[in-house]
Amino acid sequence: MLPFNEKLRVARKELGITQKQAATDLDTSERNYQHYEAGTSKPSFDFLPKLCRYFNVSADYLLGLSDEPVARRKDDPLAPTG
Repeated sequence: MLPFNEKLRVARKELGITQKQAATDLDTSERNYQHYEAGTSKPSFDFLPKLCRYFNVSADYLLGLSDEPVARRKDDPLAPTG
């Protein structure tokens, strides 16, 4: 399972955007965003939902609780039961 910073990098690259563009869109500094991807700092709890919405991934995925980028709904036939 990839660490937070690597999952963030993968999500950004899948969008085909630069760190600078992600930082601008997320209303943070480029340097701050670079620290997230380098793993030298982590975003605040309040910033995490913004990252999830921007990259269209679940918090569980970014936090390493799931390997699935997008959470499945309970009514999803592929969702685990029990």
